[in-house]
Amino acid sequence: MKRILVVGGGLIGIRHIEAVQAHSGCTLVGLADPDMTIQTDAKRFTSMDAVDGAVDGVIIATPTHLHAPHGIQAAARGWHMLIEKPVAGTLQDARQLEAALQTASVRSLVGHHRRYHAPVQQLKSALSDGLIGDVVTVSLIWAVRKPDPYFQGNWRTAGGSPVMINLVHDIDLMRFCIGEIAQTAALRGASLRGTDRIESGAVALAFENGATGTISFADNAPSPWGFEAGTGENPNIGTTQQDMMWITGTKGAVSFPSLTLWHGTDWGSPAQVRPFAAHTNTQTPLAAQLDHFISVMDGASPLIDVADATRTLAIAQQIETQLTPNSVGKAAQYA
Repeated sequence: MKRILVVGGGLIGIRHIEAVQAHSGCTLVGLADPDMTIQTDAKRFTSMDAVDGAVDGVIIATPTHLHAPHGIQAAARGWHMLIEKPVAGTLQDARQLEAALQTASVRSLVGHHRRYHAPVQQLKSALSDGLIGDVVTVSLIWAVRKPDPYFQGNWRTAGGSPVMINLVHDIDLMRFCIGEIAQTAALRGASLRGTDRIESGAVALAFENGATGTISFADNAPSPWGFEAGTGENPNIGTTQQDMMWITGTKGAVSFPSLTLWHGTDWGSPAQVRPFAAHTNTQTPLAAQLDHFISVMDGASPLIDVADATRTLAIAQQIETQLTPNSVGKAAQYA
């Protein structure tokens, strides 16, 4: 039985507590959070320093800017960790965390939970197996209209960019399924809510394997297209079951999340739909992630560790920089 501590009692932290309590392979040490008004039946600690019992692993679900300091603190105590995404608030913080993990010989997993969706893993395998040949292009749309109260009276009014809140997940999805991103260029759309906040834009991508891609995104436009809408993952976002990503290859094409598969030859004959049933999740991605975290604590290779997640963060932050007024349109390359 793995002894797991949850740090941070927000919405996702409470979900982690429930997942640990329901899992037969681990036991909950408690919740560390200075807010003692949080409603939970877990044992309470005001901080990690207050935990005096044995801990095998910690789930860090605190605000993003606290991920690195809390991870470094946990590493100093020899605790393996699952850190919510994004991995850290800045690249410098993420790299300091990675150094602390290496020094302490502590294993890490980062909560980019989309990688645990059965159809996502099926898509990755299909592309790796050459089901549509060599990947040539990928197009992705994420467009919703967030409700006005989401931005009122909080930090999101000026700083709630959908790049770091939302697109970071789509970037990681593309890295996981298509391959490493070598270059980006971004164009910013109009800010329609009366602030200077980034609301929409278009991103061009070049992958190391030679494929290219585009992302169109907006948080001010209602649409049926987006990962959450297509998969029904988020109860706060209406489910449409519409595809939101389209991938072409030298032998055909596939769309996601329906995993509609097309095969073809040349333009003289229309591409034909081929049978390819999409897998369904047998457990929630959060539960599958916890299964994997337990294995990682025992020495299994992580699906995404701090070093891997830092690359996703670097690309997201570079796109964010390109969308600022003094750098729009500038391309960035990654070593």
